[in-house]
Amino acid sequence: MDGYAWLQTGLFFAVLLALVKPLGGFMARVYQGERTWLSPALAPVESLIYRISGVAPEEEMDWKRYARAMLLSNLLLFAGLLALLLLQHRLPGNPQGRPGFSWPLALCTAVSFTTNTNWQAYSGEAASYLTQMLGLTVHNFLSAATGMAVAVALIRGVVRRQTATVGNFWVDLVRGTLYILLPLAFLAAIVLVSQGVIQSFRPYRPVPLLEPTRSEQPRPDAAGSPVTGTVAVPGVLLPMGPVASQEAIKELGTNGGGFFNANSAHPFENPTPLSNLLEILLILLIPSSLTCTFGVLVGNPRQGWALLAVMLLVLVASFALLQGLEAAGNPQLAQLGVAGGNLEGKEARFGLAASSLFTVSTTGTSCGAVSTMHDSLTPLAGMIPLGLILLGEIIFGGVGSGLYTMLAFAVIAVFVSGLMIGRTPEYLGKKIEVREMWMAILAILTAGVLVLIGSGVAMLTPAATAAMANPGAHGLTEVLYAFASMANNNGSAFAGLNAATDFYTLLGALVMLLGRYVPAVAVLCLAGGLAEKRYVPPSIGTLPTDRAPFALWLLLVILIVGALTFFPALALGPVAEHLRLIG
Repeated sequence: MDGYAWLQTGLFFAVLLALVKPLGGFMARVYQGERTWLSPALAPVESLIYRISGVAPEEEMDWKRYARAMLLSNLLLFAGLLALLLLQHRLPGNPQGRPGFSWPLALCTAVSFTTNTNWQAYSGEAASYLTQMLGLTVHNFLSAATGMAVAVALIRGVVRRQTATVGNFWVDLVRGTLYILLPLAFLAAIVLVSQGVIQSFRPYRPVPLLEPTRSEQPRPDAAGSPVTGTVAVPGVLLPMGPVASQEAIKELGTNGGGFFNANSAHPFENPTPLSNLLEILLILLIPSSLTCTFGVLVGNPRQGWALLAVMLLVLVASFALLQGLEAAGNPQLAQLGVAGGNLEGKEARFGLAASSLFTVSTTGTSCGAVSTMHDSLTPLAGMIPLGLILLGEIIFGGVGSGLYTMLAFAVIAVFVSGLMIGRTPEYLGKKIEVREMWMAILAILTAGVLVLIGSGVAMLTPAATAAMANPGAHGLTEVLYAFASMANNNGSAFAGLNAATDFYTLLGALVMLLGRYVPAVAVLCLAGGLAEKRYVPPSIGTLPTDRAPFALWLLLVILIVGALTFFPALALGPVAEHLRLIG
């Protein structure tokens, strides 16, 4: 990297770290029901929502009621979006006359946005303006608020002593949306509009070219057979739409679905270097700040900083490795004397460093927005975003889901360390026993099992292999990436795989459902079990979990679990492709 890229990257991380503590502390006050600077304006709105919906904010739930409320709300949201996708051709807000989705594609898309995955097996422009706003954008807010609510419920389980309740899901959902997501998304949308991101309800605009040109296009001849002919191109059709409002929450809520098919590589979604850095900042902002929220709520800020240090260490190392591999370029081209790095699929407006930073940020979280075509990365470089997803969306993970998955890893790390010294393990004053271990394992390994089973089934199914444009190791990597993205609620994809087939839409919908809700329910069960336990004061044998040694031990556990689960698949995919490339 040149000096400008180093300066830009350093300033970015400095701004991110500067925002962690104030936003983390603010979110802690919001979820504790304390007064904030937004309360004078939003508290009456919050009360009105409770009165209209019949919610008693003072009534708390045990983990089972909390889980049922979470699943019920998501089921209703799914049904509404499914109907909207199927019927969009009969509804207003469709100036381009987009047809309704087929039922398999509508099912997959509705599941995708409800689960915060935003996997798009269709072109972004296939959705009408009404579908984008009322369907997809609303789900971007509420799916993110759902993940944050589950994370806060787990924190309450850690903090509370000998109680059956972990909070009220409806209150957590409303507060997360009203006080956190909406204000931040509004401010981000204003800044994005100032940078040139469009926000319009006008139909697509035909724009004449200053100098008309001609192009080769297929057309039928007199017999109906396709032939190629030269046609005049007098102008182009510029897409329009309410983009900035969706762009802000798609990044902030680690959702990732693009308004346009090119996603954040499209100049109407991401027009300037400043908008590019802002979008990366939005992706990481809430997941990183939630670690501070955790520290505040458990009464020990160092606990949160320890988790943040692990996340930052892996993210920065991944960025440096990806940047180095892509700067080295394709080894076969290097043998021919072609230098300058692998620039294919990169966003030339922003440079290699900014593209690499966007790539690791969007795959370290569960965002899935892309400004770089991941399929164009060299094999080992492509393994980095794939590996970040396979780790279980914890670096930094999705909003809420990243924190609660990281805490499940912390429970595993504490349990294993307890076995080493022959002592009942404790985490923040709560004994970790069989129930807690089972729930932590379920939260961590569900996605990995789904990835391996889904990829294996795809390799044995003719309809699935027929959808692969690339054979061999690269084709396997594309399939593995697809199921990793769906199971871990990411949503990004390699190219070369026709994911719009019934096989991938239907099996993908099942994978996304299980990958989202099995860990979430397991985490709520873990929260309920911890809340019922009495507090155990620390003693000389208690493992300090707010120190560097534990952070390193936690990192080691994460890497070991990831390696044991996925090394064989990675060896057959990107590693084999790299060996073939150099050999």
